[in-house]
Amino acid sequence: MVPLARILLPVDFSERSVGAVHWAQRLAQRCSPEIILLHVLAPMQYRLGDTEMGGVMLGDLYRAQLESLAAELDQFQQAELAGCNVRRLVIDGDPAFRIVEFAHQERVDLIMMPTHGHGPFRRFLLGSITAKVLHDAECPVWTGVHIAEAATRPVELSHVLCAVDLGPQSERALKWADWLSRTFEARLTLLHVTPTCAQTQDHADDAWRAKLRATAEQALAALQAKVGSQADVMLQAGDPAKAICAASSQTRACALVIARGSAAGGFGRLRTNAYAIIRQSPCPVVSV
Repeated sequence: MVPLARILLPVDFSERSVGAVHWAQRLAQRCSPEIILLHVLAPMQYRLGDTEMGGVMLGDLYRAQLESLAAELDQFQQAELAGCNVRRLVIDGDPAFRIVEFAHQERVDLIMMPTHGHGPFRRFLLGSITAKVLHDAECPVWTGVHIAEAATRPVELSHVLCAVDLGPQSERALKWADWLSRTFEARLTLLHVTPTCAQTQDHADDAWRAKLRATAEQALAALQAKVGSQADVMLQAGDPAKAICAASSQTRACALVIARGSAAGGFGRLRTNAYAIIRQSPCPVVSV
């Protein structure tokens, strides 16, 4: 069982934020969490730079902005979230730091982030705020589809794809995917991508590939037995990010669950493959 008592949804009032609200509402229908809508107003100097305005005038302008944003947030997606347990907050500070700090202090179980937006959510790579949250957050992070033509309103969650590298975080990722699929009564597929070698006619290469596949099948079976899942199993070979995103398209997955990796070491909590997967995935990604 994966507890989901609190969902934190940072809001920048963009269409991508609206899409995240739709998914949060779907989750709320199934497990009744508290949904926390949070807008972080960056410090005035971040947005204005050097200014000739006096301190009193600057302070008055800042307070007026906070009041205006709080009023806007109070009205944001009220109809969509009717009947849900919702808390709405406007705070100030560095957006990425404050989102991660708030999630830790409030013991949030899931952060739902748009990958595109306006204001502090930059339109390059994953967006600087989303990338920092993915890197630093301790809880799972749900990111919307990054590609420009993606629809903001979610489809029915009928198929969950879980991609694992059989590293230390694989068990946690599969537990989350298994919980999500059970919650929505969805099909679950477990995917592992094996490395490739040069395409030759050497029988030794064929034997190596067969052994690699057999070892992966055994490891995936052991992982499923440990978690208690009964997922369909897929084995692919090639570049992990490309193979995982291709499998997401081929299987028409509605959500993709991956592991962000260990918190230790120079890579932090998010490996290079995870960035590429999130950027290219045709469906939302839950990074565990």
